[in-house]
Order: sequence, then structure tokens, then C-alpha cells
Amino acid sequence: MVVLLIGGSSGFMDSVIDKMNKSGHQVYLLTGQKDRHTSYKRVFEKYNFEYDTDSIEDIFKSIQPELIIFMGAYDTNFDWSMARQESVRYSAALTNLLSAYSVTGKGRFVYFSSHEVYSSIHGADVREETVAEPKGLKALAIAHGEELCNSYRLSRGMDTLILRFDHIYGIPKKGERLDDPCFKMCLESLKSGRISANSRNSFSMIYMKDAVEFAYKAAVDAEPTHSCYHISSMEEIDEMQLAGLLCRHMGGDKVEIVDNSVGENHRLLLDGKRYLKEYSMKVFVEYDAGVQKVVQYMASHREAFLKDEDSGGGRLGRLIHNTRVVIRKVIPFAENCICFIPFFMLNNRAVGSQYFSRLDFYLLYVLLFAIMHGQQQALVSAVLAVCGYCFRQMYHRTGFEILMDYNTYVWIAQLFILGMVVGYMRDQLKYIREENEEKVRYLHGKLDDIEDINDSNIRMKQSFEMQIMNQKDSLGKVYEIASRLDAYEPEEVLFYAAEMLSKLMESKDVAIYTVANRDYARLFSATSNEARKLGNSVKYTSMELMYNELKERRVYINKTLEDKLPLMASAVYESEEMQLILMIWGLPWQRMTLAEANRLTVIGALIQNTVVRANRYLEALRDQRYVDETNVLDEEAFAHLAKAFFDARDKGLTECSLVEVIGVGEYGRKEAAVILSAQMRQTDYLGILHGRLCALLSNTDQEGARSVMERFSSKGYHSELKGEAV
Repeated sequence: MVVLLIGGSSGFMDSVIDKMNKSGHQVYLLTGQKDRHTSYKRVFEKYNFEYDTDSIEDIFKSIQPELIIFMGAYDTNFDWSMARQESVRYSAALTNLLSAYSVTGKGRFVYFSSHEVYSSIHGADVREETVAEPKGLKALAIAHGEELCNSYRLSRGMDTLILRFDHIYGIPKKGERLDDPCFKMCLESLKSGRISANSRNSFSMIYMKDAVEFAYKAAVDAEPTHSCYHISSMEEIDEMQLAGLLCRHMGGDKVEIVDNSVGENHRLLLDGKRYLKEYSMKVFVEYDAGVQKVVQYMASHREAFLKDEDSGGGRLGRLIHNTRVVIRKVIPFAENCICFIPFFMLNNRAVGSQYFSRLDFYLLYVLLFAIMHGQQQALVSAVLAVCGYCFRQMYHRTGFEILMDYNTYVWIAQLFILGMVVGYMRDQLKYIREENEEKVRYLHGKLDDIEDINDSNIRMKQSFEMQIMNQKDSLGKVYEIASRLDAYEPEEVLFYAAEMLSKLMESKDVAIYTVANRDYARLFSATSNEARKLGNSVKYTSMELMYNELKERRVYINKTLEDKLPLMASAVYESEEMQLILMIWGLPWQRMTLAEANRLTVIGALIQNTVVRANRYLEALRDQRYVDETNVLDEEAFAHLAKAFFDARDKGLTECSLVEVIGVGEYGRKEAAVILSAQMRQTDYLGILHGRLCALLSNTDQEGARSVMERFSSKGYHSELKGEAV
């Protein structure tokens, strides 16, 4: 396969080149700059052209690449310290590349994006379909690049693929500056012997070679299912844990960890399940091994990453740095003294010359150093010039005569006045220039702050606009959707309450737990695997932060982003008893507000009304639903209940299993019901189906059902698993 790589020199680029060569592809490289000194191994042809040149289209036509990989967020040709200018250049460069690619109409264009397009705090792992929320000009430019690729794919039918990487770290090239947390902390430890870490900041990292391996599989796949994939290890780590790894591999006694754990929790992890579902994925370099490699390399090549003035540079480095500082200050004085010699000789030759006798070389000498070095050196050069003048005059006159000659003082005054004035003007111009540069830097910082505030205001404005336009928060809209629960059978209400709650709260991850007793709650229905992460049974009283809020009938908001707690939760009460716990997991940070809590309170009240009505209806029909004063449902009631469970299972709202008890006749049901009920949970049901005694096990898969069947067998009742309810 003919592969065209586009991007500047970096360790990441070297890893991609190495992978392509090992896989037998012919590699071409577009460097994006005119630098002809950087050499690359195993590159078939290198093109040193900038991205905005007209020759890009000719390069594409000449190569006819089958795979084009643009380094995008990891392209070292862009210096993001001046983000405003670079963001414009970045967008223009990508537009030119995509235009050239569309002309050839051949191959696949792969765009390397970054986690930076998600700036908000996310409690759950961020999926590919989550809308990007870039913060800052660099993130905005990267996100705009994704939009450009999608636009070419949708409007022109081009084969574009976006790969978002999650905190890539690895061994840098000598002197290369990376932006990942591992490199920053390691560099800080080498500089100062300390590592600052905030345990409230958590993320996931992926080793550079693993990232290249995963990206390669998606890039060369003939028909990928999706146009965007997240490349992530999905292994969470916080700054304090990372600092601990760095400290251990650097020698614990040499590095000090400074705990800067302040502020709210900040968690950002990319969800790589979509990639994992389509491609085999195994992380070969775990955090411990990866961090060790980085530490060993940077420690052994510390001179390439440290400056001499850094405290970690050692005594020799600091001595060299101080020596250089002294030399830089002494050089102008030495230069002044050295240049005085030829001007002294020229002045001596000019004294008796017919043509140059009127030319004052000392004045030129003073003006030269005043213009070059300012007032200080003008003063030194003037003193040297006076000494040289007096020395030359003493060839023919005595020192007393020179001192008594008023022309000497006029000449000296002229020399000092011109030198000091010109030097002062030069110093002032330099001061004004530096002051203006400082003002520009300050204004750039203020502008960045204003942009951040404006971004926040825009998001709030858009949120309010959507509320007004869609009326999603109005009580009428909420009641309209919630009232649809009345259309379901009493047995189905709680299943579809989860679905309704998911829709109203705009979250894909919602779970409803039924309170079994004063300590435990059982999962009844959930809309995703993420919502089931606490398991089928939870001891809610041990979750003190959440329980303290729920028992006061308040909505719990997980402001600290505790991983083992939902982002929002509310309880439904009946007669002062907690009946249900509503848990919401998939919410962005900016929606965890009082307004959302109020909406959840209203929704919970509407669910409560429907559930209470359904429970009272079932209680009123209790004598008609159960068989002969037992807890065994009759055939009609049990069939309705089983159908409701299996329909909900098919929609992904719950798990359930149906077990048939063998050999229990009509006369033995009462005794069997007493014995078998003791082996089941409060949320399980016994009933008659097709004339046979059956058990409906809620939130239980086949493996869990077999453990229940074993308990039945231990009591002398054999049973078998049924696939469907009817």
C-alpha cells in the first residue's frame, strides 16, 4: 500500500513510519516545512513543502496514495504558544490538504485528533457521539478539523476517518517538548526534584507505540463501520498516582511529591468500547512499564531536556550558566576596549591628513557604541575616547597646557552630550519596545480569559435558548411525557419509567432501584451497562454522601465526581417509606445544576403517582391474582408479569430468567411455595404458567438462575431453565 504521511518531525511520527515499514507499505512523507536537514529512516521519498503551497495537489497526483495520514493535533509544525495565528494557519493547511485529496478522489484520509476537543468535566467515559466542547483556540482548531473531515465525507463522499487519542505518552526525542502529563511531571522532577500533583484530576493514558498499533488497525481496515474511533487504554489514573509511579522509578528519596489537591474533581476519559467491539485490542505497555521507560530515557539524557539554570541541572550546569551570564555582561566592555584600538589608530593617522583632519573618529566611536549598546557603553567609550585624545595631545603639549585649553573641555562636553543623548534615546526605545511586547502578552492573556468567559456565556445562552424553543423544562412538557406511563399495564410501569426518565433527563444511563429493606436496594430496570455498574444489589445506606441527601428528600448531585456514585440521584417515597431510588449516570458536568435537580424532583413525583396507582390497583386485585392464600400468582396474572419482564429484557431495560419447577402438582403448590420462597429474593415471583409452577427471577442472567436452581435442588425440588415466557 502507498502511504502518505503528513506532519513535522516527532517521536510519534517516527513510530508511525516504523509501523508502516514493518507492515510492508511504501512510505512517502510531506514534512510541511522547508527544513532539509531532518533525516528520516525508511522513507521512500520526502517532500519539503509547506502546507499552503500550490504544489500540494501535484504531490497528491504524483504519489496517488492509498492511505493519507495527517498528524493533526500532533503535528509539530504548529507552535500553539501563539494560538490565534496558528489556529488560522492550521485550518487553512487542513483545507488545502483536503482539497488536494478530493481532487485525486482516491484513498482514505485519516485525521489524528485529540482528547482536547472535550474540555468539560465528564463523570462517565466520553463516547464518540458526544458533542465536542472545545475550550481554547487550539482545541477549537482541532475540533474544526474534525468538522472539515466530516463535511468532505458527507458532501463529497470521500473516505475520511477520525481517530481521537487519549493522552498519548511515550519516549520523546532528544530535546522534544511533549504535552502529556507523564512528560510534564518527569521534566518537573528533573528540574526541581519535586512533582506537583492534584489527586482530583483523573484521566487515562496510552503508550505511544500501543496508540500507533491501534490506529494502524483502523486505518488499514477495508470497511470500518464508523467514521470516528477513540483510541484509549480506558485505564483511569490520577495525577497523584502518576506522581507516585514517577517517584518510585526515579528513586523515592530523590523526588518530593507536593500535594496540590484543590478544587472540584476533573475527570476526562475517552470511551474506547466502539473500537474494542470491532478490533482486537490489548494494551502491551501498562502504566508502570511505560512510565519506567520514559523516566529512564529522560534521566539518562537529562542534558537534552534541562537548561543550565535549572536546579536539577547539577552544580556544573549552574556554574556554566553563571559563567555565561557573566561573560554576556562583560562582552560589551571587552568589545568596547578592543574597538577603541583601531579608532585610536585611525584618529592618530587623521591628525596630519589633508582629507581626514576634520573627521572626528572618537565621536564616531562613541556614537557607534551609543547606538549599539546604549547609554552605559556610550559613557565607557566616551571615557576611553577622552583618554585617547589626551594621550595624543601629550605628544606635543604638556598635561598642564591640555588642562588649561578650553577647547579640550568643549570637545569633551560635545562627546559626552552626544553619547549620553543618543544612548539615552536608544535605551528608551528599547524600554518602550519591551514594554509594548509585555502589554501585548498581557492583552493576549486577557483576551484568552475573555474568550473563556464568552464560551461559558455562549453555552449558557444556547442552553436557555433550547429551553425556550423546545420547552423541555416546562412542567407541561414533563407531565405530557410522564403521563404516558398510564398507558402501560401495572406490571410494566417501572420498566418504562426508566425509559421515560432517560428521555426527560437526556441521559442514556439511567437505573431504577427498588428498596428491599432499610439497607439494601435491588436493581429493577436500567437503560445501559454503565447504569448497571453498581450491580444488582446495593447497600444504599453505606453510600453516606448520597443517602444523607435522599433521606432528607433532596436530590443528590455528585459534585466531586465520585466514581462509585451516580452523578444524580433521587428517591421516591410512599407513606414515609423509601420505595425507589432513581439514579442517573451519563450527564455532562455543566448540567449538574439546581435546575436539573428540580426537574428530577418533578419527574420523580410523577413517577411516584403512577407507581402508587399501579401498586394500589394490584393490591386491590390481590385476592383474584394469587392462588389459595399463597404467594403464587395465578396463570393470567403470572403470564402478564412474565411477558412484561421479557419484553423489557428485549429492549435492554432489564435481565430476567424463567425457571420451571418440575413435579409439583396442584396439591403440593402451597408447601412448595413456602419452601421455595425462602430460597428466592423479595423481588422474585412464583406463579402458574401452562399449569406448571414457575419462578420468575428479576435481574438475573442464566448463570445466576443456575445458582437459584441449585438451591431449589438442595430442598428436593428439581427445575429447568426456560428460554421464553410463552
